[in-house]
Amino acid sequence: MIAIKFTKMHGLGNDFVVVEGPRQMAADEIADLCDRRFGIGADGVIVVTRGDPIGMEYWNADGSLAEMCGNGLRCVARYAYDRGWSVDRDFVVDTQLGARGVRVLEDAVEVELGHAYLEGSRSIAGAEFELVDLGNPHAITFVDDPAEADVAGIGQALQSEFPGGTNVEFATIRDDVIEMRVWERGVGETLACGTGMAAVAAIAHQRFELANPVTISMRGGVASIDMRDGVAWLRGPAEYSFTGTVEGR
Repeated sequence: MIAIKFTKMHGLGNDFVVVEGPRQMAADEIADLCDRRFGIGADGVIVVTRGDPIGMEYWNADGSLAEMCGNGLRCVARYAYDRGWSVDRDFVVDTQLGARGVRVLEDAVEVELGHAYLEGSRSIAGAEFELVDLGNPHAITFVDDPAEADVAGIGQALQSEFPGGTNVEFATIRDDVIEMRVWERGVGETLACGTGMAAVAAIAHQRFELANPVTISMRGGVASIDMRDGVAWLRGPAEYSFTGTVEGR
């Protein structure tokens, strides 16, 4: 058994086990770490590697590799800056989707999520879903009240409708604030989803002409999305929970 030093972090309750790399992680090892009863408990595992640029790899709680995680990217930026891996507050992180700019502020972190590509809509089981590609897939439906939405039931059902599954967002707009919930593929419902917020904001800009930046409220708290020439920038907190050591495989 190998001891793994870790840091538990979260962005709006979307929580991660952060491990320093380089390190290879097996799917069952990741699932064990994320288990909320027998492991540390998290929505995913992040391996962050010091370098120029700083590297980020992210896995969902079920052990599947994910293309991008907006809340996780904010945590990586905070983690790297706090350890002096970058002397500048503005730097670059290398992700599965390529280089992404980050900015560490006193009370928040702002990160570049990339272009939001609107790919039309699709009617599934009597509901209309807007499809957005942010390097990872999203299916968005606007509802009267996200609190009343069958997030788990619909989220699970839609996975078979898309090759490789999809993230599913349920949103409404009240007083220029987007309220939403999300079902993340490979995880389930999470308290927040950075790329999900960006996907919904992109649709809201097109359909409802909301002003920049857009305030978005999820169960874990509030963040904002600023669309700049089609590129989504996410701003919100990145916080520490605790550190520890666990026996790995």
